[in-house]
Amino acid sequence: GVFLYNHLQQKVRTAEALAQKYKQQQEALSAQLQVVYEHRSRLERSLQKERGEHKKTKEDFLVYKLEAQEALNKEKQDSMNRYGALSSQHKILKNQHDDVKKQLLDLQLQHNSLKLEHRKTLESHSQKYAQLQQEKDSEVTSLQDTVFKLREESKLLRKAHQEVHSQLLNAQVTL
Repeated sequence: GVFLYNHLQQKVRTAEALAQKYKQQQEALSAQLQVVYEHRSRLERSLQKERGEHKKTKEDFLVYKLEAQEALNKEKQDSMNRYGALSSQHKILKNQHDDVKKQLLDLQLQHNSLKLEHRKTLESHSQKYAQLQQEKDSEVTSLQDTVFKLREESKLLRKAHQEVHSQLLNAQVTL
């Protein structure tokens, strides 16, 4: 009976030690579970906060994206308008340039034809001038010859006149 009692008592002590050990493990696990719950709770709060911030950031990003898209569209429209204006201005200037080029070619052709005409007129006038100069020179020579002949004739006439006058004087003296 004592042996059984001791044996049972030892089993009770072992069971109590085991129970004590399990109780400590349970308390340790309970404490760890408490820490895990608190950690989980903090993580959930942090996750909620992150989700809120993410949602706000996402909304801000969408607003920014929308504003950026509108600004880009406006800038694109402005650029297209400027391009259209520059394009039409370019066409106008190109047409003006072509017109001026055509006028320049016409004026160059006109200038060349006037130059040719001027050269022909100058040559014609030079020939006429040379011809007139030649005619004038020959006329002057002819007139000089005529003057010379007339002077000679005048001398002869004077001489003849003087002879006639002398003859008259002599005739008067003899009468």
